[in-house]
Formats: sequence, C-alpha cells, structure tokens
Amino acid sequence: MRWTAIGATTAAAAAYIALDQAWYAQYDRSSFHFFEDADEWLQMDKTGHLLSCYAVGTWGHAMMKHCGASDRSARWLGGSVGLLYMTGIEVLDGTSTGWGFSWSDMATNAAGSALFIGQDAAWGEQRIVPKISARLTPYAAQRPDLLGEGFADRLLKDYNGITLWMSFNLASLSGYDALPPWLNVAVGYGAEGMVSARPLEQITGDPIFRQFYLAPDIDLTRIRSRSKTVRTLLFLLNSIKVPLPGLEYRSTGEWKGHWLCF
Repeated sequence: MRWTAIGATTAAAAAYIALDQAWYAQYDRSSFHFFEDADEWLQMDKTGHLLSCYAVGTWGHAMMKHCGASDRSARWLGGSVGLLYMTGIEVLDGTSTGWGFSWSDMATNAAGSALFIGQDAAWGEQRIVPKISARLTPYAAQRPDLLGEGFADRLLKDYNGITLWMSFNLASLSGYDALPPWLNVAVGYGAEGMVSARPLEQITGDPIFRQFYLAPDIDLTRIRSRSKTVRTLLFLLNSIKVPLPGLEYRSTGEWKGHWLCF
C-alpha cells in the first residue's frame, strides 16, 4: 500500500506539472478568485470534469482493491481520488488570470465521483459508464491559440470534436441473461461550430448547434480474458467509446447517420 501511495502521488504531481505547461504557462498567476463559466462552450467543457472524476475514481478503486482494501474503503476512498485530483486543478484555475475557481466545475466533478460511488454501493458494479470520443475538426484552424495547433493539442482543446457518452449495459440493467454481457447502448452529447468560449456571442458564418447521439457500444471490462495484461488494458481503454455505427440528431433539426461515431 505504501509504494502504491507513493506511485500515485508521483503520478499526480507529474500530471499537475504537465497541465501547468499545457494550460497555465501562457497566463500570469493571480490571487485566488472565483469565475463562473457554466455558459461557456455549450457546457462541453463540463464533460471532461465528469469523465475525469469518474475514470480516476475507477482507477483509485481498482488500485485499493489490488492492495487488499475493504469494499467500503475502496469505494469511498478510491472512488473519491478523481474528485480530490480535480479539486487541485480547480484551485490552480483559481490562481490563474486566464481562469478562476468555478463552482459549476466542482458540481460536475462531484457528479462524476458520485456516479461511480453510487453504482458501486447499489450494485457492486458499474452498469452506466461515461465515455469519451474525439476527432479533429476544421474549427481549430480558425482559432489555433484557443482550440489547439498540433494533433494532441487539438484533441484536448477543440470541444467541437469531443463527444461525451453515457454507456448503458443492457444485460445487467435489464436482467436478461441471454444478452451478451459486453453489449451496451450509448447516448452521446456534443456541440459544433464553436470558435469562442461563449459561442452564442461569436460572429461567424458557421452554424452553432448541439448534437445528440445514439449508438451501440462495448463494455470492454466485461470481455473475458485469461491474460492479466489484456484485462488491464481493456479496463484502461473502457473510458473511450468504441467506434460503431450510430445516429445523430442536431439542434438545427437535422438527422444524420454515421458508419462510425467518434
């Protein structure tokens, strides 16, 4: 347990340093302050908060179970690691001139951790899993300073290409054992046409719209394997939506079908 704690602390410190270079280096430090950003990016920035707290909570839970912690300790302590980590990031936001401490961010952080802890307490498993998918869009070329320049930078910062999914396991939720245990159905949310934080105020010829998706998915953690390495890899990859055909509805009233939803 001691070495696991040391490793986790080291990883968190490295992540904070990397984030400092990616997000905060271009802005000066300031005294701690608040900033409400609930109306920015059509709420797409909140998806990262929810997903991060949930995903890191699953990792914290697995880490504590691996170290022999009780179910209760692993659930509450491990499942709260994401909230603790993201609270640290929010404090960094509060000391940067480019951002501020956001209570709506914290609410979404808490929702992500609560989603994991609540399901573990109720069912002892995760039947509803938030996932993410990302793709490159042409909007980054219009605002590379804001939406990213390089490949990885654009995937991280361009909210136009990000979709948050809620993936529901059909067999566990329905109790119908004849269904494949790994088969899920996912609903997704995205937004497009944004080249500024408050897209409804921007002046551009591109339409701005919300996107809602429906697509099948796979719960990778329910795929059986005798290999511990394979099981670990599937566990880590389960936060990413498996690209499969899907249906999209846009707030402009348009329906689109996709051979692969990213």
